[in-house]
Amino acid sequence: MGDRGTSNGSEVTDFILVGFRVRPELYILLFLLFLLVYAMILLGNVGMVAVILTDPRLNTPMYFFLGNLSFIDLFYSSVIAPKAMINFWSESKSISFAGCVTQLFLFALFIVAEGFLLAAMAYDRFIAICNPLLYSVQMSTRLCIQLVAGSYFCGCISSVLQTSLTFTLSFCASRAIDHFYCDTRPLQRISCSDLFINRIISFSLSAIIILPTIIVILISYLYIVSTVLKIRSTEGRKKAFSTCSSHLGVVSVLYGAVFFMYLTPDRFPELSKVASLCYTLVTPMLNPLIYSLRNKDVKEALKKLLEKKNTIV
Repeated sequence: MGDRGTSNGSEVTDFILVGFRVRPELYILLFLLFLLVYAMILLGNVGMVAVILTDPRLNTPMYFFLGNLSFIDLFYSSVIAPKAMINFWSESKSISFAGCVTQLFLFALFIVAEGFLLAAMAYDRFIAICNPLLYSVQMSTRLCIQLVAGSYFCGCISSVLQTSLTFTLSFCASRAIDHFYCDTRPLQRISCSDLFINRIISFSLSAIIILPTIIVILISYLYIVSTVLKIRSTEGRKKAFSTCSSHLGVVSVLYGAVFFMYLTPDRFPELSKVASLCYTLVTPMLNPLIYSLRNKDVKEALKKLLEKKNTIV
């Protein structure tokens, strides 16, 4: 199949992932960098899930959410990293039409689910600090499961809509996607369809997803800060803030990268790739580090798990 002359999406059998526009000799360096980051993602997130599942002290709503965050980070990075590493060595750098659809669908599902999960975690911290006596009642097991299930459901609905909108476009200009994975904006660039309605719906969908989660996070932290400032003891304030610092770090890294990507004009695709790299690989790598380094309970549970393994060996 040639690069041109494709009249609609149904006739496309594959795409080409252009990736990073660097000299060929740098592909080895990029492969090693991706491999190192992905190995850290696997080690960090699998380790976090293992620690939470094996330590009874971490059987709380906060760590239930954290375990799901690690699960999401592990899976959406796995949707991107292996294919990108394969393409560093591949001459064709192709991805099948079905593979491209699957990659966009799964990535959209997990990244949206993570946004809603971070909002649920902010609400959890709000209850823990502002209503500590009612925490066990308000953050019941049923509510926690509902919040997590709701996050995945919203991710699934959003992903179905976004994927459907994208792959009903006609791709007649080229099948070369100027990105290292299948994403909406690069796919829109190679479409010959009228994108006005598509972009309006995509923007509206993004607003419906991003605004509520940010509003929940901001309102939760406004109440948290207000409550913490009323605590008289310095030690009490420090302890209260320490329970939120990890979550704030994760939110800042993820949303900072997402906003940077969406605010980057289409004429600077390389900047978009760097921003995408931040939230597809760097964020999943940093999240376990942020929580393990800033959280005393996680550090103690990890130490206990390592001591148990050494005893068995």
